[in-house]
Formats: sequence, C-alpha cells, structure tokens
Amino acid sequence: MSRLGGGSLLLAWQLKGKHVLIVGGGDVASGRVESVLAADARVTLISPSNGLHTLTKSFLNGPYNVTYHDRLFGGVEDLAGVDLVLTAIDDVAQSRVICGLCRELKIPVNVADIPESCDFYFGSQIRDGPLQIMISTNGNSPKLANIIRKKVEQSLPEHAGDAITRVGELRVKLKERAPGVGGVIGKRRMRWMIDVCTSWEMEELALLDDKMIRRLLDDGWEKNAVPSPGELGARSSRQVYDTKPNFTASGVFVTALSFVAGATCAGLFLLARRR
Repeated sequence: MSRLGGGSLLLAWQLKGKHVLIVGGGDVASGRVESVLAADARVTLISPSNGLHTLTKSFLNGPYNVTYHDRLFGGVEDLAGVDLVLTAIDDVAQSRVICGLCRELKIPVNVADIPESCDFYFGSQIRDGPLQIMISTNGNSPKLANIIRKKVEQSLPEHAGDAITRVGELRVKLKERAPGVGGVIGKRRMRWMIDVCTSWEMEELALLDDKMIRRLLDDGWEKNAVPSPGELGARSSRQVYDTKPNFTASGVFVTALSFVAGATCAGLFLLARRR
C-alpha cells in the first residue's frame, strides 16, 4: 500500500444555482465557462471584449445564465455575493491579487497555471450524459492528464451514458415503489439494483424504456428475481445498434444467383439469334 498524502480530495461539487465569477474570456476561460454552465451555475464573466474567445462569445450570445461585464476586474466589490472564483488571465500579478482577496473572504478560487494559488484543480474530464470522470495530476502535468484521459475514454463501453440515465430512472421508480432509507428494505433495494447492473450488459441497460422498467419491477423486484432482457420481450442490443449493411452469406448467395440467372438468359437470347 502506497503512503497516504500528497493527493487531492476528489469531489462532485454541486454548483446548481451558485454564483460563479470568471475573470478572463480567452481559450482557457471558455473551457471554464463551459464546465460551470454544465453544472447549472449562475455565471458572471469579466473580460474586455477584445479578448473574448469564439466559444466564449457563443455562450454570451446563447440561452445561458451568464452576466457579462466588458472591462477589467474592478476589485473587492466584484466579489460580493460570489460563491466561487475562476481566473484565466495573462496578468500573473493581478491573478495573485484576486487570489489574495478571495482567500481573505473565504471564497474558493482557481487561478489558471498557478497551482499554489488554486484551492482546487479542474483536471482533464470525460463526460457522457450523467457520467463524469476526472483525471487529475494535482497540477503537475495537464498534458499528461489529457493523454491519460484519451486512453481512459477509449476503454469505456459504448452507450455508458445512456445506460446510467436509464438505471437512474429505474432507481427512482424502485424508490417510489419501495420507499424508505436504510433498514431491511433499503438493503434489499440496493442488492437488487446491484444484481440488475451486473446481470445485464451495458447495451441492454441503455435500451430500458418505461414499459421495460415497469415489467422489470413487476416481474423482478416484486418476485425477488432478475429477469433477462429476453424474458421481458426486449429486442437484442445487436438488433438495435447494428446499423451496418448486412452482407450475410444468404445475401451474397441471392446476389450471385441473380447474376447467374441474368447471364444465362443473355446467353440463351444470343444463341437463339444465331439460329
């Protein structure tokens, strides 16, 4: 076992409705804006318009909860009512000033490219619907984090995001049918969900719909069993996801037979004309 220490506490921070201040509007800032908007935060952006990245402009012009100020950071008054601060500007001295103000006010802050001025890191992220995975090198090598992220992303099963969404819906319906926290019912509910997730393939879970969820609860949960997708009358994942042309042996045979028949008819026609 490796020695403890030197790492970060990785958390899924709930930012819904929180006020996030972003100072800067360039390439890095555009990524910050995208990340916090995906978490349903309320964003204030401060940056001169001549430094706005194309993606940043698209967020300002879109249907997003962003308040924009075309100017430089104005001081401590810009931090009033702010829950989180992200800076992504080239002025290192100004970034340190903003960091100092945030720490005086106990506001969590991230200063791009200055690890010692960060209360948290963004890392390299994978997102597929509700699935989120972060690769962090604790500020040591963002490029290596990006390389590792690509390798992890390539190893993920297809339709993982859809499967998680459907399992979440199943979980909600199960809690409605068998409410309660902890105790015998809570343990049974957890055990049954584990059995479903380990018995069904990822692609099969992704195909769950409202009708199948009802049947799974009726024929599975109520009877303390885990029926297979086939027992619920579901189409196989191959039938749904396999959209490639079907070059089966029978198809090739039919094509070849048609060609032979056509060639034979042409030969007979030519032979009749010669006679």
